[in-house]
Amino acid sequence: MRRILGCSGRPVLFRDLSPDAPRVRVTLDGQVLHLPAGANLAAALLGAGITTFRMTPVSGASRGPFCMMGACFDCLIGVEGVTRQACMMQVSDGMVLTRPLGKGGA
Repeated sequence: MRRILGCSGRPVLFRDLSPDAPRVRVTLDGQVLHLPAGANLAAALLGAGITTFRMTPVSGASRGPFCMMGACFDCLIGVEGVTRQACMMQVSDGMVLTRPLGKGGA
């Protein structure tokens, strides 16, 4: 079985179901990613090997998508300066994403 590594260098837990889809440039904390245009943002990030979207403000524990339908708020991510639910957004060209700061952050 072929081992697939994500942009983090760790094994990918999620598979890109549209490998031939047109890609657009997105940045996450300064790292350039090429994600499928129009795809669900949370799913596209998971497919790229990104599993931590934010850190909790109290304990600093990592969080990522859980429900994928906008109910749990574990997929919060900064989108061009506004904290949004990644599972409720589509990938678009030029998106600038940031992970919200966790414990001890400003």
